[in-house]
Amino acid sequence: MIAPDWMHHQVTAEQYGSWSDEQCAGIEIVDGMVVVRPSAPKRHNRLIKILAVALEAAAGPDRNADFDVDVRLQDVPLTNRRPDVVVYRADTIDVMPARPEHILLVVEVVSPGSETTDRIVKAGQYARAGISYYWRVEQPPAGVPVVHTYILDPASRTYRDGEVFTGVVDAVAPFPMKIDLTRP
Repeated sequence: MIAPDWMHHQVTAEQYGSWSDEQCAGIEIVDGMVVVRPSAPKRHNRLIKILAVALEAAAGPDRNADFDVDVRLQDVPLTNRRPDVVVYRADTIDVMPARPEHILLVVEVVSPGSETTDRIVKAGQYARAGISYYWRVEQPPAGVPVVHTYILDPASRTYRDGEVFTGVVDAVAPFPMKIDLTRP
């Protein structure tokens, strides 16, 4: 397959805003350049669904938890990410793309091929954008998921290590919750 011409040139926020949902599906924009996101396996998608449903229930009426949300980290050069799960203020549901100031938590489930991006690159981008919490979920092929939590240090705009949970997340911050990640 030959990539369309628009994938080989730097993209502005205005251009991206004019694209159809089909053009935007499965891509992220990093420093103005299109990055294709490969389709995730069923196991990955299942874990994302479990996380989103549990986070939505724990977040209460003032927050929503969704997946496949366009997050605008910066306008110039354009950087849009689509975290696996996003917890954001419910009153901003129609603000698209979502902005960092509306987001409480982003979750990335690490997949083969996304290890460096999820562990280092995205964490740095989310921290610089000012998103308060970042969770990285490692999903070993034969085992229970491990959740690494990070909390933003607003002064340095970097994340500091939070708690690590294996199988069951039983956290108090940013809101009380218990998520069982061991179920199929």
